[in-house]
Amino acid sequence: MAKVTIQSSGHVFEVKPSQTILEAAIASGVNLPYSCRTGACGSCKGKVIAGKVMHDDYQNTAMTDVELAAGSALFCCARPLGDLTIDVRESVGTGIKPRILPVRVSKKELLAPDVMALHIQLPASERLQFLPGQYIEFILRNGKRRAFSIANAPHADYGIELHLRLVKGGEFTEYVFNELQEKAIMRIEAPFGSFHLREESNKPIIFAATGTGFAPIKAIIEHMLYSDIQRSMTLYWGGRQLVDLYMDDLCRRWAQHVPTFTYIPVLSKPNVDWAGRTGYVQHVITEDIPDLSGYEAYVCGLPNMVDDAQKQFAAYGLPQDAFFSDAFTFAPQ
Repeated sequence: MAKVTIQSSGHVFEVKPSQTILEAAIASGVNLPYSCRTGACGSCKGKVIAGKVMHDDYQNTAMTDVELAAGSALFCCARPLGDLTIDVRESVGTGIKPRILPVRVSKKELLAPDVMALHIQLPASERLQFLPGQYIEFILRNGKRRAFSIANAPHADYGIELHLRLVKGGEFTEYVFNELQEKAIMRIEAPFGSFHLREESNKPIIFAATGTGFAPIKAIIEHMLYSDIQRSMTLYWGGRQLVDLYMDDLCRRWAQHVPTFTYIPVLSKPNVDWAGRTGYVQHVITEDIPDLSGYEAYVCGLPNMVDDAQKQFAAYGLPQDAFFSDAFTFAPQ
């Protein structure tokens, strides 16, 4: 087994030949930042200081050839060729190791023509520990996996809520929409992800979501309301048309009843009768807040939106360590 040392902390963990560096870190309880685990979002990117790695397939948007040549690595798809020393910003530890569990489908609820709320229940003797913002992975019969963010806060006793967008030609989402029956038994592994609220901070929060990127942000907001966390929070939720903001009513109720919460819906292709904000959420945010130096940003959506938001917010003063993201990717066909 290869030994990996994190330069800044001195943490050491071992990597089996079958593991990526990230998989080994998760198994060892070492908290590397990550999101998609498929080489698409770049959240797990760091530097190889000593030693060499080989990479599984990844997307060029997550790491460029220039970055690779300069010693960068995507630890979700990098495998060591010997002992390594790496440089990576470790995330706040969750202290929760993923477990494989059976679940039962308790309800399917259509939230929009192409968005389904899937509610699943654990056995009565089990309870899933997780931080709001984390995600689960379904383990399919063919061994493939599909990841979805948990859309409810941990205090909820009714099970786990997931928001699935129908992907044309998507093997799993088409099955869920058209064939999956209530009471069906499935297997999951959870929790995963370093996208969660940093409760040690008192900074005002900007939430930026597109589409079903609202799911983990919903979980964080519900947790903050339940825990009476009195931090200012503003949610910018973007879609093409209003139907894409499939829980717009819930957000408006929060804005009406919670003094610390502001909701700003943003549409990129609105109908002519839309009187609200238009464009892309990340650009509307910097129009509203030209100095982001005193904020934290929690951003969830497709990788290109997350990447653009990170660059845009940095240009408007947001510190690197105040940007937290979860990039949603689709499984390859």
